[in-house]
Amino acid sequence: MEIRPTTDEDLDVFVDTVHAAFGRFPETPVEGGGLWWSALEMERGMLALAADGRPVGTAAAHSFELTLPGGVVVPAAGVTAVGVLPSHRRRGVVSAMMLHQLAELRARGEFLSVLLASEAPIYGRFGYGPATFTTRLKVPRHRAALAVPRARGAAPAPAAGPDHSPVEVLRRSECGDLLEEVYDRYRRVQPGALSRPHRWWALRAGQPPVSPAPRYVAVHRDVHGVPDGYASYSIDSGTLTVDETIATDDAVFTALARFVLGHDLVSHVVFKHVPPDHPLPWQFADLRAGEVSGRTDWLWVRLLDVPRALTARGWFTDGELVLDVDDPFLGRRDRYLLTVRDGRADCVPTDRQPDLSLDISDLGSVYLGGTTPSTLVRAGHIRAHHSGAAALADALFRGERSPHCLHWF
Repeated sequence: MEIRPTTDEDLDVFVDTVHAAFGRFPETPVEGGGLWWSALEMERGMLALAADGRPVGTAAAHSFELTLPGGVVVPAAGVTAVGVLPSHRRRGVVSAMMLHQLAELRARGEFLSVLLASEAPIYGRFGYGPATFTTRLKVPRHRAALAVPRARGAAPAPAAGPDHSPVEVLRRSECGDLLEEVYDRYRRVQPGALSRPHRWWALRAGQPPVSPAPRYVAVHRDVHGVPDGYASYSIDSGTLTVDETIATDDAVFTALARFVLGHDLVSHVVFKHVPPDHPLPWQFADLRAGEVSGRTDWLWVRLLDVPRALTARGWFTDGELVLDVDDPFLGRRDRYLLTVRDGRADCVPTDRQPDLSLDISDLGSVYLGGTTPSTLVRAGHIRAHHSGAAALADALFRGERSPHCLHWF
């Protein structure tokens, strides 16, 4: 088997192969773009070829930025379009492509890669760990009243004037630049969020509201008229479905939620992406109004260079931790001393006795602060070598807020 890089000339065969791998047919091109593969960076793709030269496998990577705890924005490779024809599965094709790709990413100087897993069991063996989660929230319209108590001593929110609402409704076709700007501000302060490069918006590649699919967009503006949040939605058979709600703070999210929940002539409102610990369910007058119909992993993280990755993110507790990190896919086992002082970390090789022993995939899961090390200790994934190790790791790896990712790729 041969693995070779792709060029722009390979786009058609690449698209045909990955669709065949998933048992699908390519969509019909639409005017103005909108096909997910139009955003592929073909110089970052690869084809696995059988002995007779036929393509049997695909993999690619996008050039993203990922926001880490502490508001640090770093490059991250977004692995995508990984597929093998059904006739060539269980022959080591995916493993060979993943090994080839990880070597290429490291050669490029990248220290983080991320992906969305089509099946949960696949990517852990390649060193990826689930790092963000998302939920789907369904609310019956007749039980959707919000009753948000004002915190003690807090000032009431400014009321809109009689002829002005902080929320206006636009068509998706009217507000592309606005969505891009608001999303970019949001993703820079939200741990776990990925960038949406301008070319994605220009090509309208991806899922709504990036794609050209018709949508209404509820846009929230601050007291100065500057857009600071939006909710992209559609209505079908009496159900209003919100593709995503982008807000720079909780008050803006609440205002947008109140708007869509108050929409007439719908029986249910579905929020497709809500962080698992979001306060919205607590804001309903009826605590049982919101039905969580799906909690799923979203962004998976793979550390390619442990010291660089650990020193890149922000930290909020001082301390020292010795990590014994096993990376079986790359055949490595390394021990590191992580020292955190005043929000900055130092990570160096050490021969000290470990506090924690863990797989590289488990380090990916705790890296953004969304899963506590003690949870993985209790699950049998991580070994704590003394009684205080898990609690110390929890304190060190926590973030300022839970990570969440909305971008699909």
